[in-house]
Formats: sequence, C-alpha cells, structure tokens
Amino acid sequence: MTTAVDLRPDKAEIFWGEIAPREHLVQIYGDEAPFLDALEGFVVGGLRAGEAVIVIATAKHLTALEQRVQAEGFNLDAARSQNQYISLDAEETLSKFLLGGWPDDIRFRKVVSDLLVKARGNGRRVRAFGEMVAVLWSQGHNGATVRLEHLWHQFCQKEEFSLFCAYPRSGFTQDADASIQEICSAHSKVINLSR
Repeated sequence: MTTAVDLRPDKAEIFWGEIAPREHLVQIYGDEAPFLDALEGFVVGGLRAGEAVIVIATAKHLTALEQRVQAEGFNLDAARSQNQYISLDAEETLSKFLLGGWPDDIRFRKVVSDLLVKARGNGRRVRAFGEMVAVLWSQGHNGATVRLEHLWHQFCQKEEFSLFCAYPRSGFTQDADASIQEICSAHSKVINLSR
C-alpha cells in the first residue's frame, strides 16, 4: 500500500534521518528546487547517519546535488574514497543492463549487487537514489520504466536498503493522472515536499 508523506522543510531532517530499510519512495515534481531539496535531504540524512549513499542521476542533477551537499560541509572526495558516497550517471548506468530498450533482470541484478557490495563495505546501511526510471520515462519507454520500478522494488525488499526515485511532472503527458497513479503504486511512499 502506498502512503503519501507531506514533507515540510521543518520536518524533512527528521523524516530522512528515520527512513527505514526497504522503503521505496517516489516524488513527482514540477519545479527543480523542491526535488533538489528532497534529494539533498535524502543524501545528507544518510551521510550524517554514517550510511552509504548511492546516487544514480543525470549529470545536471549530480552537479547541483553535490554543490548543495558540499555547502552543508561534507567532503565528498573523502566519502567517495571510502565508498560512502557513490555517484553514477543515469544514462551510462542504464546502458549496462538495457537490452533492446528493456531492463535485463540478470544484468540489472549484477549492476545493483556490485554497487551494494561496494557501498556496504564494513556493514554500513545503504540508501540509494535512482533517476534511471525518469530517463526511461522521458524517452517514452513507459513499459520498461514500470518494469524497472518493479525490479528495483524487489531488490530493495530483498537486500534491505531504502530507495528514492523522482520524476518530473512534465514527463507525464498522455493520460497523466493514470500514468502518475501507476508509477506511485509501485512505491511504498509518495513524497510531497512543501515549501
């Protein structure tokens, strides 16, 4: 069952600090700022808790996120060297497991398993952000997007890590309400970050 979470700025740090393993969250956003606020909170919350954070995002979002995280006082180079912060380009990562525009289950599991082993290192908890689904969706591969969401969900349940996904609302064009409902139903929580 999917639940909605209204994430006000004064409650965001507490929410992200208490996120449980196996949570699969999604945010559908209109503007970049609320999305980047949520992503920053997710990443900073993990780093503060001593968790490892995997971020698979577009180059634009990685750059914006890393500027924000560094402004919060985190040394991302040090975190990278200890595999506490792992960042990957979404399109490049997709290319490692897509076959004919469709996620290959075995290749997907290999890519994610390798990332988790690297991130867990000495037994750390892991949280991951994935924007590959939004990239697929924007390319019109709706069926492949839903399949990838289900693969992520199964993996997050089995491997006990929290997962955050985000989609720009502009990507939902034809029958937007039904499409958004389909995406939201593949997640345990829907994030609404209020300003």
